Amino acid sequence: MIEVLHAGFYTSIQDFGRRGYQSYGVPVAGVMDKQAAILANSLLGNAPDVPVIEMTMTGATLKFEVNTFITVSGANMSPKLNERSMELNKIMKVNQGDVLSFGTLKSGFRSYVAVLGGIKSEVVMGSVSMYQAITKHEVLRKGDKIIANPSKLDFMEQNASVRVDLSYINSKNIHVFKGPEFDRLSEQQQYSLFSKDFTISKNHNRMGYQLQETLDNSLEPIITSLVMPGTVQLTPSGKLIILTRDCQTTGGYPRVLQLEEKSINILAQKFTGQSVKFQLLC
Repeated sequence: MIEVLHAGFYTSIQDFGRRGYQSYGVPVAGVMDKQAAILANSLLGNAPDVPVIEMTMTGATLKFEVNTFITVSGANMSPKLNERSMELNKIMKVNQGDVLSFGTLKSGFRSYVAVLGGIKSEVVMGSVSMYQAITKHEVLRKGDKIIANPSKLDFMEQNASVRVDLSYINSKNIHVFKGPEFDRLSEQQQYSLFSKDFTISKNHNRMGYQLQETLDNSLEPIITSLVMPGTVQLTPSGKLIILTRDCQTTGGYPRVLQLEEKSINILAQKFTGQSVKFQLLC
């Protein structure tokens, strides 16, 4: 068991989400930064989609009631094991009674804790990803107990850390494809999309990121159509909204761009006041 002593701002259990239920209005959900989650699991030899603990902006405090191994990847929230600083992307042995905590956010916005063998949680529609009205709770709370899967007894502790490229966490370049309604934009609108930086507004969460700057817009709404994580919608007021993992499955705003998968990971590590710049892929 792993006891949640402090839950942090928004901490949840996530895997790769739910597939095949969008026709029923069920969001995909899943880890916001898939690259960081895969890295954390891979270091331990877990399958890439094994459930992890996702933390947003501030970290949780977790007390381990089992002997196991863990890794922490993604945002640097100054992780500590028993009040001693620990490295990101390094296999760490934890013993019964050890406490994992976090401090100052130094880079990024979302951090991931993977446990050797994975963790168990309620499976709903093929996924454990926490989401309001789908799972019992949408976030972890103080006092919750997380069940850790049995670990390999012969797993060997590693002293070496893995050198990985984490430059994407601080990158502002968001690679996109043309959305279904892109060609309805004027040449000036298209130029504006790619010629300037856009600022992350205070309105952002697991459903979507609204950008601060506006785009002159005279497009008519569309018939409600398919949207997905990474879809960029243009509202009547000229606001751009980038949908993320917990987004709805349909929408009536023009879909002007679509983020590539890797760029969703970049966006997941951004917060209010930071900027992004769209770069068009062929």
